Amino acid sequence: MKVLHLDKNHPLIIEQFKEFGFTNDVDYTATKEAVEAIIDTYDGLIIRSRFPIDKTFLNKATNLKFIGRLGAGLENIDTDYAAEKGVFLASAPEGNRNAVGEHTLGMILSLFNKLNKADREVRHGKWDREGNRGIELDGKTVGIIGYGNMGNAFAKKLRGFDVEVLCYDLKANVGNENATQVSLKELQERADVVSLHVPQTEATKNMVTSKFISGFSKPFWLFNTARGKCVNTMDLVAALQSGQISGAGLDVLEYEKSSFENMFTDKELPKAFQYLIASDSVLLSPHVAGWTIESKIKLAQTIVNKVKGKFL
Repeated sequence: MKVLHLDKNHPLIIEQFKEFGFTNDVDYTATKEAVEAIIDTYDGLIIRSRFPIDKTFLNKATNLKFIGRLGAGLENIDTDYAAEKGVFLASAPEGNRNAVGEHTLGMILSLFNKLNKADREVRHGKWDREGNRGIELDGKTVGIIGYGNMGNAFAKKLRGFDVEVLCYDLKANVGNENATQVSLKELQERADVVSLHVPQTEATKNMVTSKFISGFSKPFWLFNTARGKCVNTMDLVAALQSGQISGAGLDVLEYEKSSFENMFTDKELPKAFQYLIASDSVLLSPHVAGWTIESKIKLAQTIVNKVKGKFL
């Protein structure tokens, strides 16, 4: 097997591929067009999200046998066409699900206890105990939307809390000892906290809108460690302003790969984003929920194991 690595990853993936007898080439800077010109000579491809693997690319990849995507989702790959071409697809949600679960829980506890706000104030000499009085997670109902690898991992982290955990998923019979599967309507009626763990698909893009939010029977806290385009930011801000949403923890944003790439230099930031960065009820992180030292190792090892299981 001859494998092309398009994104930097843990060195174990190349080391173990070498042990299998694979030839490994790396190219972390070439354009999509430049890679298309040589991809017909490769049997395998390792990528994160550098560019889309579309029909044009796949048509040029005449010898391609597998694509390893070091992450949970496959939205940057035309999966249907890859399947038609007989290309084996390996993603690695098992590799960073624990990291995502921990990060989500961390965001909840930080927002509930106003840790970021309190930290900033103390550093500036402000000692406001009453203004930083928090709330407890115990006694709350947590609704998880999307109950695959990530949703399951997050539910497992909640076992140490006195909470009721509900899950909603398009697939039937996914509930387990950590979460009770319910309809979306029931989740909207009961949840105090909502955490998104869905892949990016046509069905989940722009899923959280004013209509979705208005379906909840009481104010709730929203956490998104899934994909930024699942949440309409303007509608989220409107709900934060009206009190329909009590607070939000966002590891991903609608603006990623567009205006968000230039957030530190572009003077014309979207107004909705300006609201988010100024709000004490919002906690932000730069798409790092699954981005730990440990998950980097586990993501690479997961891909190695899946390729080995398929071809060796």
